[in-house]
Amino acid sequence: MNDTIVSNCASQRNNGAIYNRILQALPSKVREEVLRVCHPVEFPPTHVIYRAGEAVEHAYFINSGLVSLIKGMADGRTTVIGAVGTEGLVGVFAAAGFERALADYIVEVPVVAFRVRRSVLHREMAQHAALRHSVMKYLFLISDRIAEISACNRLHSLEQRCCQWLLVASDSTCSDEFHLTHEFLALLLGVQRSSVSTTAKGLQKRGRIRYSYGHITILDRAALEANACECYRTRRRRIDEAFDSPAV
Repeated sequence: MNDTIVSNCASQRNNGAIYNRILQALPSKVREEVLRVCHPVEFPPTHVIYRAGEAVEHAYFINSGLVSLIKGMADGRTTVIGAVGTEGLVGVFAAAGFERALADYIVEVPVVAFRVRRSVLHREMAQHAALRHSVMKYLFLISDRIAEISACNRLHSLEQRCCQWLLVASDSTCSDEFHLTHEFLALLLGVQRSSVSTTAKGLQKRGRIRYSYGHITILDRAALEANACECYRTRRRRIDEAFDSPAV
């Protein structure tokens, strides 16, 4: 896939701030050295970062946006097995030694990221224990999240899960306004688009969100959090536990 490399649009969009939790957790000197070997990129919704089985040449520290991990079956059906937001690193399995993508990685919410070559990331992890430890923490979070998504899809209602993913999208854009289509939300939730439309209309009618042509605005975050399943709070707590003690 061709990446859209930008000179400074990523830093302009985020005012130069670093929102990626792996990078935030690094000592400032190490973070500066890692960013020095990265390039800012941005991707629109539906952009395919990798297809399953493709060689992974680059990894991406997500600074804004949301990327879904989509597993395809032989009969053409697909399901979401995970998602990467500002807590994560797309391509982390390549950093751990797997050189091919384990799933399709597709942009759900427009992404701004820092791209680094896999070989360069390996070198930086060998040189900096802090980076190596942060990446290993994230690998644990991914394993935990995949298990949680499986349980969530079986045990929680569609509205609860919908509220959860809307909050995750909001957190990953650092904004209560973001782009997320019904088609992609349906894929995230593993249901028909019509079911998502009905659920979104209900949330809009009760003043929780405003939705128009793929543009979502969260109007009542507290109510949305109250409606969301426990998985949202669990996800946030585990991310905070992993990364809330940055070195200086």
